[in-house]
Amino acid sequence: MFACKSLKTDIETNQKPLPSNYGNSLDTLNIATLNWRQYFEDSLLTQLIDSAISENLDLKMAWQRIETARAQTKIALGNQLPTVSANTAYLQRKFGFYTMDDAGNRVTEFAPGDTIPTHLPDYNVGLTATWEVDIWGKLRNQRKSALSNYLASVEGRKFVVSNLVAEVAVAYYELLALDNELEIILQTIQKQEEALEVIKLQKETGRSNELAAQQFEAQLLGFKSMEFETKQQIARKENHINYLMGRFPQSIPRLKESLFNSSNHSFSAGVPSQLLLNRPDIRAAEFELAATKFDVKSAKASFYPSLNLSAGFGFQAYNPQFLFLSPASNAYSLLGSLMMPVVNRKAIKAHFNKAKANQLTAIYSYQQSILNGFVEVSNELQHIKNLKEMNLLKRRQKEILGLSVVTAQDLYRATRATYLEVLLTQQNFLQSQLEFVNAGKQQQIAKIKLYKALGGGWQ
Repeated sequence: MFACKSLKTDIETNQKPLPSNYGNSLDTLNIATLNWRQYFEDSLLTQLIDSAISENLDLKMAWQRIETARAQTKIALGNQLPTVSANTAYLQRKFGFYTMDDAGNRVTEFAPGDTIPTHLPDYNVGLTATWEVDIWGKLRNQRKSALSNYLASVEGRKFVVSNLVAEVAVAYYELLALDNELEIILQTIQKQEEALEVIKLQKETGRSNELAAQQFEAQLLGFKSMEFETKQQIARKENHINYLMGRFPQSIPRLKESLFNSSNHSFSAGVPSQLLLNRPDIRAAEFELAATKFDVKSAKASFYPSLNLSAGFGFQAYNPQFLFLSPASNAYSLLGSLMMPVVNRKAIKAHFNKAKANQLTAIYSYQQSILNGFVEVSNELQHIKNLKEMNLLKRRQKEILGLSVVTAQDLYRATRATYLEVLLTQQNFLQSQLEFVNAGKQQQIAKIKLYKALGGGWQ
């Protein structure tokens, strides 16, 4: 026998308590409560997100998963109710001559002088019903499990929306960064072309040499190569945004200056306990955990006897003209059966153990989703703080290197600096400009990721 102790459905695990705050912050304000239309202040971006939510194929598939879970809930509810079927049947029978049935029929009369025919028809019209009486709650727990899975699918769709909003916003700011990088590269190319013309004139007057002209021209070709590489990245990023919007490639409207727009919102993370309410993935994991608990209880009920009732009522006759004569042609049946598993208990035990293992997996998954949410928020809070300081340094570095380019050119004209120093200064300045753009991009992306990590974006 399977010991009663092994049928325990309550599983206990050690769960670490959620910290009461992020660092030293005690602020309960949370930007996750903002609708994404309020959080993102760029009207062009909100239009893209709106379109993506309407047409994104992943989101449409998430809707269908909800419909599947909803249908499964109705199926589980239907299993608790009696099944009633209307039936009409016609049967033609003939018994063998040397049989007890045929011998009895030959001398049996339906009515005086009307014996049972050799070829015996049988007409039947009526209703049949079957019902499994849910004594131990097996069907009831199956319905609760289906309902929990349905609620998990609803939260799963919210999580898809949250991810989609964040992904479109990140791709949008990456595209703006590429636009700014391309503008910087084009400006650098223009200045390099002007510098190359000066070097060529100096070579003709003997103030420079062929090597200097070759070095400047080689650097110019490198910048032009960067131009086409950046254009290719822009095309790919536009196509990615269009893909998220469920449409074929086309131009994405945007203003590259928006990359450096500061937000009017304070980046308040609230308290960690709010993650349990705001993050759809945590709520989905919670409902999935609840579903596995009901699955265990349902599997446990399989060890106990099941009571099944079946009944039928209708009209039956060998001749259609007598079919609806009541009460003569009335026919009914009633059957109750109590079945107890005996031989296949090992299979039932295996099914129960599988359900318990699924429940334990769901517990760990739920704990993991909470831990992951807390870590994501902590990372982005620290990231935003560091990016703010880094951006200030990158801005100052860009300004100094911009001045150094002018200084190097002046010194070169006065023959107090070499052309290699000019080339290196120009390259450093270009790199600092690109890094400054990247720092601005990273700031915008960190704000998006913090908003998503806190559970925003699906409202």
